[in-house]
Amino acid sequence: MTTLKITSLPPARREHLLSLAEDVHFPAARRLFEEHTAADRFWVLKTGAVTLDSQLPNRRRAEIETLGPGELVGLSWLFPPYEWELGAETLSPVRAHEFDAARVRALCRSDPEFGFEISQWVGMVLTRRLHATRGRLLDLYESVARA
Repeated sequence: MTTLKITSLPPARREHLLSLAEDVHFPAARRLFEEHTAADRFWVLKTGAVTLDSQLPNRRRAEIETLGPGELVGLSWLFPPYEWELGAETLSPVRAHEFDAARVRALCRSDPEFGFEISQWVGMVLTRRLHATRGRLLDLYESVARA
C-alpha cells in the first residue's frame, strides 16, 4: 500500500500548511501522545521514525504501523472530540514540522479550498491507517488464538 506523504498535497496547499509549522526535535523512545488524550497538535516527519500503537486490554501495546519522513503523525486533531485514537512513540531521533491543530482548523474554516484539500489528504491517510490497523490487529488476534 502506498504512503500518503505531505507531497500528496498540491504544492501551493503544502507550502501554505508548512508556513504554519514549527521545527521540533525529539529523542528516541519519546512518547508523542497517548490514546484518549487531547489531540492539540500534529506532525509531519522530516527525519527519523515514529511507531503508532494501541494499548490492548491486559496486554502490552500493540505496534500498528511505523511512519517515516514526509508522513503525517496524528489524525485525530481534525475530527471532534479531538482525542487521539492511537498512541505514538519515536523509534529514533526525530526532526519534524509541528502544527498547532486549532490554528490549522481555523485556517481550514476560513479558507474552504484549503480546508477541502487538507481534509481530503487527512481522510486518505486515515483510510490507509484503518486498513493497516485492521490487518495488524487481525495478525495479533490470530497469534493469540494459536497460543
